[in-house]
Amino acid sequence: MSDPDPSSKDKYIVPALMQGLAVLALFSRDRPGITAPEIAQELGLSRTTVFRILHTLQATGWIARRDEERFYRLGPAVLSRGFVYLASQDVVERARPALIGLRDATGLSTHMAVRDGREVVYVARFPATTTVNSSVQIGTRFPIHATVMGRMMICDWTDAELAALFPEPDLPAFTEQTPRTLEALRELLAADRARGYAVSQSFFERGVSSVAAPVRDDAGRTVATINATSVDNYVSLDDMTGPIKDAVIAAAAEISRWMSSDQSPGRG
Repeated sequence: MSDPDPSSKDKYIVPALMQGLAVLALFSRDRPGITAPEIAQELGLSRTTVFRILHTLQATGWIARRDEERFYRLGPAVLSRGFVYLASQDVVERARPALIGLRDATGLSTHMAVRDGREVVYVARFPATTTVNSSVQIGTRFPIHATVMGRMMICDWTDAELAALFPEPDLPAFTEQTPRTLEALRELLAADRARGYAVSQSFFERGVSSVAAPVRDDAGRTVATINATSVDNYVSLDDMTGPIKDAVIAAAAEISRWMSSDQSPGRG
């Protein structure tokens, strides 16, 4: 393990920042939760130092912990950097084969989106060639709670994380299907989490049907979502929850494998 206090080696390094980064680096897919004593032991830090680091990271949203739990977990601030991460890497470009393959397999428009605050931002679009195309463009933003793409981004969040994102008692409504309260949203997210995907039929816009699934990084965090979308073209619920759903999930898994193994979809 690297020295948590390398200031003696480089006078320009900020020790406290390095210690905070070392704490964040302990989290992984196989280790989503860590206790304060474990952090102190593994990084060779005092309990007081660990307490101050954890308090700072929790106050700024980088980690989270329920009052009744001993384990700290990564917080929403990590996920909120998804758009910056994707913009600075070639994830979108490397996801292109999977999204084009999904478009060709379903005949529907396909998209990728990431979370930015309380919105999802579309970062990739591959229009359908045989049906009416989605009007969504790269950079389009939608409310996270009112769309299946948004719900997929936060379906794994804890109650505390959701309450921090939506502190108000009533949520903005866009259609009759929009969840109006945090409790209603939680119920939808629980069902999404159990299925591993979400289906929309005129959920946000009339005449628009969509199936969305999450893309995860090597720690199991959702960093993006993808979908297949039909516009003004009837698609049965059986098809949406059958072959189209299967194709969307497969494409999301392919992109997630690249996120985990650092190789492009379709290249091995």
